[in-house]
Amino acid sequence: MAYQAGGQRPAPRPVPDTCEIQAYLQDYGTLLESQSCPSLVVDHHWNVVMANSAFETLFHGVRPHPTAMPGENFLRFVLFHPDAGEVLGEHEPGWCLPMLAQLRTALETHGHDHELQAVRREIAQDPIMEAAYRQGLPHWIRAVGEAATRLDGAVRLLHHPDPRRGRTECRIVEEIPQPLRELGYRRLTMVLRDPRRPAVPVRRPRRPRDAASHLTVVPSTED
Repeated sequence: MAYQAGGQRPAPRPVPDTCEIQAYLQDYGTLLESQSCPSLVVDHHWNVVMANSAFETLFHGVRPHPTAMPGENFLRFVLFHPDAGEVLGEHEPGWCLPMLAQLRTALETHGHDHELQAVRREIAQDPIMEAAYRQGLPHWIRAVGEAATRLDGAVRLLHHPDPRRGRTECRIVEEIPQPLRELGYRRLTMVLRDPRRPAVPVRRPRRPRDAASHLTVVPSTED
């Protein structure tokens, strides 16, 4: 289908089986694929409903993971995949903490959702991530303000596999056309910025590829 363009993907997530909706998603997938910047559509679980070839190219080098592949669930990828920091620059402050805030907001809206609760349980099994979620996240929000938890308009650092781009910035643009809104979907596009423009400095070293996906910007709190 058009909205699964760009290589091998999991089967598309279930959508209302109407000709009008299916046709819209087909056409929207064609639009997505025409974009040169990485772009994806997610549901409220952060399951990836569709993504374009530019998105696949960005994450092509990540190793297989049973539950946290970027083309399957972007939230899980950011939080749990050991290679996430190889692509997402300033991984912890730039991506992990904002996505933890996104999870917290989603749980406030969909508190009994079993997929979101499964992510929450996985965080709870990691003492450092649990400390980050319970103590570090509120502290970070107080320090940087609620605006930092929003994705739309945020400028984030990427390590692009294309050497012509390399270490570069992107601006995240969120769009929710009415048909997607009715399905509980939203589109996120990583608008790649001019690589000649100096990127923000990396504040912390990246972890080795085999390191556990632990947050270190927020110290663990002793009980």
